[in-house]
Amino acid sequence: MALADTTRRVAEHTPEHINENIKAATLRSIKYYRAYPDEIPERLKALDREWDIERVLVTNAASLMLLGTGLGIAVSRRFLVLPVLVSGFLLQHALQGWCPPVSLFRRLGVRTAPEIENERYNLLEIQRQQGE
Repeated sequence: MALADTTRRVAEHTPEHINENIKAATLRSIKYYRAYPDEIPERLKALDREWDIERVLVTNAASLMLLGTGLGIAVSRRFLVLPVLVSGFLLQHALQGWCPPVSLFRRLGVRTAPEIENERYNLLEIQRQQGE
């Protein structure tokens, strides 16, 4: 098994139609802000707050691992299968760039850091062109 490149591993393991939906949403945003450049500073602030896929996955995994451990201690040892399963998924994601939750989150439009930065770069370029 070859390890996936860090910057492209999620997009490479996402179905192309989902990648295209995310790209199209980003292009619509850039087109909108090209027409309304005075709104770009607020959009840049929103991009600073946007969670990328890595942050969403780690938060989801940590929450499920804590829940499974707590239930395993308080209710039944059978719940300990949850943190074991989730940690396996997290390892799989780290090595390959894919795990089952990635498909769900990508379908919901959660972007990678490079995808977010692409929008930021384009908005900053619009601002620069407006200032010339």
